[in-house]
Amino acid sequence: MRTTPVDLAPFRHIYPFTSRYTDVNGFSMHYVDEGRGEPVIMLHGNPTWSFYFRELIQGLAGRYRAVAPDHIGCGLSDTPRSCAYAYRLKNRVDDLETLLAHLGLTRDITLVLHDWGGMIGAAYALRDVRRIARLIVLNTAAFLKPGGKPLPLALRLIRRAPLFAAPAVLGLNLFARGAARTASARGLSPAARKGLLAPYNSWDNRRATLKFVQDIPLTPQDPSFAIARQVHDGLHRLADKPMLICWGEQDFVFDTDYLAEWRRRFPAAEVHRFPEAGHYVLEDVPEPVTVRVLDFLNRHPLP
Repeated sequence: MRTTPVDLAPFRHIYPFTSRYTDVNGFSMHYVDEGRGEPVIMLHGNPTWSFYFRELIQGLAGRYRAVAPDHIGCGLSDTPRSCAYAYRLKNRVDDLETLLAHLGLTRDITLVLHDWGGMIGAAYALRDVRRIARLIVLNTAAFLKPGGKPLPLALRLIRRAPLFAAPAVLGLNLFARGAARTASARGLSPAARKGLLAPYNSWDNRRATLKFVQDIPLTPQDPSFAIARQVHDGLHRLADKPMLICWGEQDFVFDTDYLAEWRRRFPAAEVHRFPEAGHYVLEDVPEPVTVRVLDFLNRHPLP
């Protein structure tokens, strides 16, 4: 159900993983599954895919089982029409639960959360906190937007101006192209830019990039607000889990106000700030983040 195939050749040298697929709630979900050992599950946001975690996967796969799925509509997964798939937060959480159950990963899980992956992963974790061992947070949120903070203009336009959103996001791919230009503070290499954009190569294959923005839970009238509110209110149930936060400070969406909220809620979390990095912190400082992740996992072994 992918209308235009993805050409992996231009960036295969930096994304050298075996592509795996499984049926998840009626759709084909693509995922990377590298290495053996304790499971580390990496959850991407919008408009990225498992490619975003490529260097962290390679850094972990020698000692851990690194699993990075592509959400439905993203990466190499199916891109169903809206009449067949709702593209809501609940769908994302259900998909993740189905995939991990299929892989036999139901305990001792470490979650790596970025962007929308934070809310998806936290909602999954709160369904049964006993299966979660550790949390790694990378420029994301698992709580409602801090009070008084405006949504960035580009996101407001996409949410409120459908006559603009469809041609801009689905036709011109401005959301993914804009992120490739602004989310990395250091600037993407040509291969990285091609890799991040490659799946979003047609109108139909960009559907999820639009739906993610439209599903941002801002008010009680938004369809995913109830779940987001439950996560917002229940996040304290994860307070006893070791947490590592690696934060790119040049992020104009998940800025340092979001980092402050993480620190308020999880005062025991280990925090590393990267003033030279942006929202795509794993693109800007992949080696320093990977070193800190490995060290964190080593210092917090499973019981």
